[in-house]
Amino acid sequence: MSNALNGLRILDFTHMLSGPYATMMLADLGAEVIKIEPPVTGEGTRRLLEKDKQHSVDGMGAYFLTLGRNKKSLALDLKSPSAKKVLHDLVRCSDVVVYNFRAGVGEKLGLHFNQLKEINPRIVTCSVTGFGETGPNRDCTSFDMVAQATGGGMTLTGDGVNPLRSGIPIGDLGGGLMAVIGILSALQARVRTGEGQHIDISMQDAQVSLLNYMATMTSLSGEAPKASGNAHFVHVPYDSFPTRDRHIIIAIITNELWKTFIQTIDIAALDTPENEEQPGRWKNREQITQVLSERLRSRTCDEWLTLLRPAGVPCAPVNDVHAVLNDPHLKARRMIVDVQHAGGRRVQQAGNPIKMSSAGEDSFSPPPLVGQDSQHVLQDILGYSDASLRELTESGAVR
Repeated sequence: MSNALNGLRILDFTHMLSGPYATMMLADLGAEVIKIEPPVTGEGTRRLLEKDKQHSVDGMGAYFLTLGRNKKSLALDLKSPSAKKVLHDLVRCSDVVVYNFRAGVGEKLGLHFNQLKEINPRIVTCSVTGFGETGPNRDCTSFDMVAQATGGGMTLTGDGVNPLRSGIPIGDLGGGLMAVIGILSALQARVRTGEGQHIDISMQDAQVSLLNYMATMTSLSGEAPKASGNAHFVHVPYDSFPTRDRHIIIAIITNELWKTFIQTIDIAALDTPENEEQPGRWKNREQITQVLSERLRSRTCDEWLTLLRPAGVPCAPVNDVHAVLNDPHLKARRMIVDVQHAGGRRVQQAGNPIKMSSAGEDSFSPPPLVGQDSQHVLQDILGYSDASLRELTESGAVR
């Protein structure tokens, strides 16, 4: 892991994707993330794909193989009376508490800032929920697709015939990213004030934020943008095109890039005075798309990239995930990394996208087994005696 957040201790009560993704990012950046999970079953994400032979290693599915990396595991039964003391002792020496239960569950478990600030006034707490902790929909159940649907993005994706969710679960991941930003902001505020605070992250809010200028366009015009596939509502050509073997994207925005592109690709029929300006290209967009599609089919994607990239034309292959994992550029940037499972097998994963000049080289420890670090946390961090540890274990409060 990076050493950027060394010295920061985070108590992770998250499950599924949005919360675990947030704490994974913080762990990748060097924070000590202690995952607190039920002693018998562990956190529910461990169960996802665990029996899928293609997508698991020794009974650990791809979800937890990724989301659990760089974390420690404390198996603690929060329903046990003796576990409350352990929790409070941990809060006293920690910086952040993160959870993504349904609205109100954090308070029931005693994890909300208003409850924990009495133990540690500097603690920062963060909840990630579908609709936030306030508002008329706060109690509604949400998963990734619910956030995508209610955030407006599904009506902008696809060809406009049917609403289409993003292939990447941006409803969950968007909430996780906003949680990371909120946590780091609260920690910076604590430097000034000396006090912690609570962060209320809504997955729907995150999707609305990602609408960005499209929300403003709708407000100004009174008309909601419509889905347009891979094409753009202003720029032409700005789309994906089939080549002899796979698709390529061409993204022409300026008049200068159009001139360079059309000369490089050598299509005299499109090199007209009218097409030199954006309004003309928009007017002739169907002809431009048809002619380009025919021309680009004459060579392979790599042949076109070899021709267009040196000229500065914005273009790229449409990679599937297998191609991404084998991309030399991404490997050079350590965005494709090997993470070892506890049993020894190494698995390729997406790396840490935050590259910092003074944070040290990224490294990735295996996702923990349930309760793997319980003794370390209780004795090395909290200073519990052997007798206390034995008592907690025998009572079932700790595994």
